[in-house]
Amino acid sequence: MCRLAPAPPPLVVQAGDLFPLQRPSLQVHLQLRRLLRRHGQQPRRLRMVLRVRPRHAASLRHHLLRPPHRPQRGRATHHRLHRYVRASLLISGRQATRESTSSGDDYMFFVGAAENLGLPYVPPTLVHNGSFRRGANFAVGAATALDTGFFHERDIPGGSSKFPLNTSLGVQLEWFESMKPTLCRTPRECKNFFGRSLFLVGEFGVNDYHFSFQRKTVQEVRSFIPDVVATISMAIERLIKHGARSLVVPGVIPSGCSPPILTKFAGAPPTAYDSKTGCLTAHNELGLYHNLLLQAALAKLRTKHRNIKIIYADFFGPIMEMVESPHKFGFEEDVLMVCCGGPGRYGMNSTVPCGDAAATTCRDPSARLYWDGVHLTEAANRHVADVWLGEINPSTGVSRKQGAKGPCRLGRHKI
Repeated sequence: MCRLAPAPPPLVVQAGDLFPLQRPSLQVHLQLRRLLRRHGQQPRRLRMVLRVRPRHAASLRHHLLRPPHRPQRGRATHHRLHRYVRASLLISGRQATRESTSSGDDYMFFVGAAENLGLPYVPPTLVHNGSFRRGANFAVGAATALDTGFFHERDIPGGSSKFPLNTSLGVQLEWFESMKPTLCRTPRECKNFFGRSLFLVGEFGVNDYHFSFQRKTVQEVRSFIPDVVATISMAIERLIKHGARSLVVPGVIPSGCSPPILTKFAGAPPTAYDSKTGCLTAHNELGLYHNLLLQAALAKLRTKHRNIKIIYADFFGPIMEMVESPHKFGFEEDVLMVCCGGPGRYGMNSTVPCGDAAATTCRDPSARLYWDGVHLTEAANRHVADVWLGEINPSTGVSRKQGAKGPCRLGRHKI
């Protein structure tokens, strides 16, 4: 059980996570959604300097890029990387190869909540050259909870032999620890600083599972869900030791409704699908299992650290709500069809991904749930943000549904 004591400043959802208004926040991970201007989504102006802070450049480059890319981060070498990596190096539809400032076309999950509350965006650590005392975002696209060595040992695509980036949760924690001396100096100062911050841990797990589905069965992937949850718990414990007192930990999405997964398993028998939603039942059950284990792990952490606020945030429920009742949210009937992509049942095509010159886009992205299959549209992201905001009473910081002594969770899905 988690007790949320009333607090003068309101709690605010940013990037699908919460942090107190006008208090420093440190974001451990968030998957960002990069959009190209020509693909029709409303642009959002985000000032981003494509440069790593000089004092951290060497250490960040060492963790981020393996040879032969490591000494060449400032050059146009990323075209040789895996396509998932190329996506993570795209900012505002431009290649991140120059030390320059660009206007942003990105719509990230947290933008809706931040705009509603008049808050600044959390700056990404790898492209920001200013202060991080008001917040820091350590996210890298396609990051996993488990280190790449885990996937390499199990011969899973996405392992160290396949991915040139090592951006796991553990690596991101190391980046945070490297930044810590720039935020506070003495143990007392750090305790006060991080005690007034909200740490956003996740979501983690989706990439671990989706990469693994390329060669592993659902049952095989299910076998290492406890490892993923244990890694997340370890990260929370580590942050608490650094002085964190407020943390938000999201669950995973319903993978069985994800267009890439539906495309990958297009040959599944009719009995594998939910007759109402068209989603793959076994893959959704895997997500529910992850969320169940995660909530149990968070409950143990709350018992161990009774003075720490640990909030579970639900991604699964709001997305399923949109899948089950698309018209309620203004979406088209074929809710699993992506807006941006190539020819195929769900608009997914490995040879014509969103962003390719041959890719097509729908006329009205606001009428679709999925943008490119991997990411939601702005309209869908806003709904998830609204659900999370609606679960918190801004005047007290107490869950409207559960009350001060109820379980700390955001979202409506019940397991």
